[in-house]
Amino acid sequence: MIEQTQMQAPQKEANVYASREDFHTIFNEDLRQLYHLSFLLTRDPAKAERCLVVGLEDCVRENRVFREWARSWAKRVIVQNAIREMKPRPIHSNSRLSNTSFSEIEQLSSAPDRHFALEAVLNLEDFERFVFTMSVLEHYSDHDCALLLGCSIREILEARGRAFGKLVDSSQRSSSPGQPLVQEMK
Repeated sequence: MIEQTQMQAPQKEANVYASREDFHTIFNEDLRQLYHLSFLLTRDPAKAERCLVVGLEDCVRENRVFREWARSWAKRVIVQNAIREMKPRPIHSNSRLSNTSFSEIEQLSSAPDRHFALEAVLNLEDFERFVFTMSVLEHYSDHDCALLLGCSIREILEARGRAFGKLVDSSQRSSSPGQPLVQEMK
């Protein structure tokens, strides 16, 4: 009886973790969304594809990710690969923070219908684009963004403020209904 219980424990434990097949399924089902994330970060189709392919390879090699976290893990691996590929660094400005206030940032980032022109997001500086995509579209915490990007939380806040400022300016200059929109990624 004890032997049978000991044999079942490793099997139950193995079922808790994502398998190679789970990651293949995730990448097949979410390919468009994962590529879109990679493209937003890299701004280059070839680099985006490379980050996606390497991301799948990295995920398949990982064997200790909880199954219910596998989709989040796949996105995180793509973000990490894009960071390695692009090496985004903070831009240090003389201003204390951007002209966009924290209340404006909170209002913009919590709006249910937040849409931004794809071109405007792609025109952001690398670091600002990474911070915007990670923190606003993917809901990474400021702490996680800072850890992944190797910077301070203050630099994350400043970059997000600059990004929102530029996106608001861009949307006010050209409110064209035909432009593709970037919406919160789920």
